[in-house]
Formats: sequence, structure tokens, C-alpha cells
Amino acid sequence: MEQNQPTIGKFSLNYGLILGGISVVFGLMLYFIDAHANQDSTSQIVGVVLAVAITFWAIFNFRKANGGLLSLGQAIKLGVLIALISGVIYIFYLIFLSNVLDTEFTTKIAENSRAAAQEAGVMTDAQIEQQYQGTINYFWISYPIILVINVVIGFVIGLIGGLIFKKS
Repeated sequence: MEQNQPTIGKFSLNYGLILGGISVVFGLMLYFIDAHANQDSTSQIVGVVLAVAITFWAIFNFRKANGGLLSLGQAIKLGVLIALISGVIYIFYLIFLSNVLDTEFTTKIAENSRAAAQEAGVMTDAQIEQQYQGTINYFWISYPIILVINVVIGFVIGLIGGLIFKKS
């Protein structure tokens, strides 16, 4: 009797879609309570906790489907691919948010950054204005940066999950 070996790609796609969907739902929740432009650490921590929980869930289920075996490399691949897929989904959501749902989203982010810089008092008014204009004009640069940061976080989560769930 031959067993079907689980594929990393299929698991990554399934759990990446789950994480991406949950991230979009969380983003929409923030939008509906008008907290989507706030740059507080609470929503970032919730995002990381969700990523850790879903990636660990995927690694655990992959090990179970693989006859109880899991290598560190498999766990890292799962973590990176899940983060990549969910990151792409979230970037599409951000594009939709900034172009359809809230066309002033970029301006709100720039205003929040301006207020934080003025409160800190370490930048001149000219520097603050330059940062404000840069945020508005070059907000699109944040999309690939988000993707790279997501992949790095996925690598770390996959590494930690691999060290926890590894079984030869």
C-alpha cells in the first residue's frame, strides 16, 4: 500500500491562503473601526502572532501527514512560502484599500508620521515636510518592503517551528 507524500507547495498554498485571508479580515476590521491608518504596535503584534500560530499549525500538520517526519529544511520552506503567499494577498488588499476603500489612506499615514516626527522634536520643519512628501509620493515602495519583511519573518518562524517540531 503506497501512501501519498504531502507536498510543501500544497501545504504552503493552503495555509498561505488561510493566513492571507485572516490578515485581510483583520485589516478590514481595522478599517471599519477607523484604526487602519494608526501605526501602533498592537496590530503588528497581532499580525505576528497570527503568522506564528498558522505557520506552526501548518508545520505540525505537515509533519503529521508526512508520517511523523519533518526536517528543518521542510519547516523553513513552509514558513517562507506561507509568508510569501499571505504577503502577496495582503499587498493586494493594501492596494485595494488605498485605491478604492480609502483613497486618503496614504495621506493619513503621512499625517500620522508627520505628527510623530513633530512630537519627537528631532527633525526640522523642512525635514518633516520632506518626509511627508516622500511618504505620499513613494508609498508604493512599501509593497516590496512588506513582502521582503514577510519572507524574513516567515523564515524565522519556519526555523523556530522546525526546531520545535523536527523529527527524523
